[in-house]
Amino acid sequence: MTIRTEVCVVGGGPGGRALALALVRLGRRVVLLEQRAGGGRAFRGESVSPDGVRLLAGLDVLERVRGHTHEVHRLEIADGGSRVLDVRFESFPYAYRLPVELAQPVLLSALTRAADERGGCTVLEPASAIGLLVDAGAVRGVRAKTADGTEEIRADVTVGADGRYSSVRRLAGLDHSAERTPLERDVIWLKLPFPAAWDRRAYRVRISAGRHGLFLPSTDGTLRVGLNIPKGGLRELRSGDIGQLHARLAELAPELEREAAEAILGWSDTHLLDIFTTDVRRWSAPGVVLIGDAAHTLSPILGQGVNHALADAVALAPLLAGALEAPRSGRQAALGAAVAAFQQDREPAVRRSRGLQLRQERMFSLAAAPAAALRRTVYRVLNASPALQRRVLAPAYFPGQRPGPAATPARTEQRT
Repeated sequence: MTIRTEVCVVGGGPGGRALALALVRLGRRVVLLEQRAGGGRAFRGESVSPDGVRLLAGLDVLERVRGHTHEVHRLEIADGGSRVLDVRFESFPYAYRLPVELAQPVLLSALTRAADERGGCTVLEPASAIGLLVDAGAVRGVRAKTADGTEEIRADVTVGADGRYSSVRRLAGLDHSAERTPLERDVIWLKLPFPAAWDRRAYRVRISAGRHGLFLPSTDGTLRVGLNIPKGGLRELRSGDIGQLHARLAELAPELEREAAEAILGWSDTHLLDIFTTDVRRWSAPGVVLIGDAAHTLSPILGQGVNHALADAVALAPLLAGALEAPRSGRQAALGAAVAAFQQDREPAVRRSRGLQLRQERMFSLAAAPAAALRRTVYRVLNASPALQRRVLAPAYFPGQRPGPAATPARTEQRT
């Protein structure tokens, strides 16, 4: 069976579904492939930056999810048992100031419903791209494995929104331009009951010498914990019993010792995330373009993955829509110019976020006493200067915003 469309989007995560919605809002026809029925994934980012909130508002999706979000007001870093940084997001001079936590299934469902209401988007799920259709040196769509067998989706342009291990990137030969950089650590993710004494409106980072952990509120009322371990260090950690993990957590957050002992009974209660960044030099080839983690894998620091995927989608959609208006004889050239403009537009923002993340990674890993003391001094200087906070954090949290009055009073409160 052959399906003909204008845009084939491979990958039904936030970036892929946001792109499909943005395109149908512009009157274009889309086929979206999602490999997992229901979009199930082992690890999902839930943190949406203030700029991500702005983008959802622009897609008319924010109102759909308001009752399922949880606002975050502060970013707190404690080092060696003492608080060294306390950032108040409300103090930043932008329209959208507060990050939110938003369960990814809720976000994906809202994006899908919004696209369905517009019409023009066909979702094949479960479906995976097993090959690209190539004609005269350009990609003309994908060969997909679906529940009903193999189908061909013929499209003017194919978008790889299929994540950090992108099949589209590999099939299009763009892996050759990708530089993967493993970081010095991996992260063990787990969930704990939220401690009664903690502020649910705060992101927390705890540092002890060269170890650190992320502590994030979840919309389901639990606490998400990302505990760093040396790269490849899971085998050594698991050589003992689960008590070794409890002890590692207690070193950073002793007040969570009881919760950890009661909630984490075995390694099956945890999930390992391999941490690396991928810098893809070329985000496109004739007839195909990459977005999100497929084009630029980032680390979990500052929760940038979902937000850059949304920004990619919003930036790419009007460029593709405009190119698809070109006469058939000049359409491939117009699409080539559009995807080149897309990378030129988005690459600087991604580079800034990656640079900030890598600097934070290096700061967190300082273990020697003099270096750790210097790190604490740096954070205290940052804490004392709102202007410096804006300069350092604005590229991560507010890259698409200019200073201005706050948007309408925030109502992004989680239902209880």
